[in-house]
Amino acid sequence: MSATRSEIDADLAAWLEGQPVFFVSTAPLSAAGHVNCSPKGGSCLKVLGPRKVVYQEATGSGVETIAHLRENGRIVLMFCAFEGDPKIVRLHGRGEVIREGHQDYEGLHRLFPVRVSTRSYIQIDVTRISDSCGFGVPVMNFQAPRDILEKWCNSKGPAVISDYQRRKNARSIDGLPALEGDFAPPDVPPQALSGEEAE
Repeated sequence: MSATRSEIDADLAAWLEGQPVFFVSTAPLSAAGHVNCSPKGGSCLKVLGPRKVVYQEATGSGVETIAHLRENGRIVLMFCAFEGDPKIVRLHGRGEVIREGHQDYEGLHRLFPVRVSTRSYIQIDVTRISDSCGFGVPVMNFQAPRDILEKWCNSKGPAVISDYQRRKNARSIDGLPALEGDFAPPDVPPQALSGEEAE
């Protein structure tokens, strides 16, 4: 069974915010481009209204979501109940990349824990809310969020992470602009990024 909803009510908002992981998918306009799907976790989602959500987006080696949103704005979030009653919820909508300097950045920044890993906030105007049975989703027990990324970012510091984003996140794998042009020339020693890099 599947159904659409007119809005995110209080019960659904609590359920969405309580999921330990959800999935984000975007795609470029080109039929030759790569569709992207990324997992998100660590209590990084907030429901802002009946048809608006935002999530705290972390630094990584890929930057597909940002590139796709800046090109065409299309996005879908999928949530699955891995515990309790089976359920799948999808939020289709139009996403906006909110980075430092944007008029909405500080207001969103106050809603989440301060994390060195934060690269942007992805704010979504939801155009379609649907749920389905989720009978095929396995039952799994959540143990704990991973802290590896945050430890890595904390060990490098904000200046080095900003330089990492400048070097690694300029364009998508298909060559679409992502963070290209967002940075002033960095003043970070090259050796600061030696060792394991974020994935």
